[in-house]
Amino acid sequence: MTIKHSKYKNTGILFELLVRQITADTLSGAESKASGILKKYFTKTELGREYKLYESFFKNVNVSEAKADMVVSTLVESAKHLNRSALRRQKYNLVNEIRKHYNIEDFFKTKLPNYKAQAALYSLLEIYNGENILNPSQIIENKTVLLEFLTKSTIDKQGVESNVLEEFKQQDKDVQALAYKMLLEKFNSKYANLNHNQKIVLKEFINSVDSNPKLKEFYNTKVNEIKNHLANLNKTVTDKAIQIKINEVINILPLLGKNDKPNDDNLVNLLQYYQLVEELETAAKWIK
Repeated sequence: MTIKHSKYKNTGILFELLVRQITADTLSGAESKASGILKKYFTKTELGREYKLYESFFKNVNVSEAKADMVVSTLVESAKHLNRSALRRQKYNLVNEIRKHYNIEDFFKTKLPNYKAQAALYSLLEIYNGENILNPSQIIENKTVLLEFLTKSTIDKQGVESNVLEEFKQQDKDVQALAYKMLLEKFNSKYANLNHNQKIVLKEFINSVDSNPKLKEFYNTKVNEIKNHLANLNKTVTDKAIQIKINEVINILPLLGKNDKPNDDNLVNLLQYYQLVEELETAAKWIK
């Protein structure tokens, strides 16, 4: 999902616009409401803590690419410790208070010299702290902007892309492995313990989580094994009802096509297929 930048929610921009408003009010001889608003919302608050991240970013200019990358990574990690619900609430209240004392359109109309970097930092922090699936392309774009701002030089975008994709590769593997572990716990709670074939399936999905071709080949191989096993089982069963049931299962077992990618549903299906095979074998023994 793509994060859309909003200057109404950008902590760095909100702070800078309030400072500029204080200056404008002072020069005109008017009492500055912006001064009180700034103190209220940026002193010992989540907004104030997030602003420190923006402040830290803009203090680290003219550095090497390695140092710039470390700065960006550190800020992203630090942002994860902020209270997101408190931040949203404080930003909402802040904008409402600005609206009470100033023309909101005129207030946000001011052009800022570092707007592009401000927007890129906001977007990157929001991407990594959002609940939606991360967007690698947007991360690469924003990170490139930030690195070029800090280094004051052109950055090799392919290098940034390579680092981001490597990060995603490892992250996807860790997240999916955790998901499979949770799935295992849920499955165990229903079926007590996995049988031998189910354990093999789960182990393969975890170990090959970053290899779609290998997983697809494994899945299709297992489905064919189950179909052959059921077909042989059907030859030994005399009960018509059981035979019909086995044939139905054989017919609904799907193979993954050329453009299909293995996913969690396929894992669950294989686990359930092996559970069903076990139940059919038990039923066949009792009938015989």
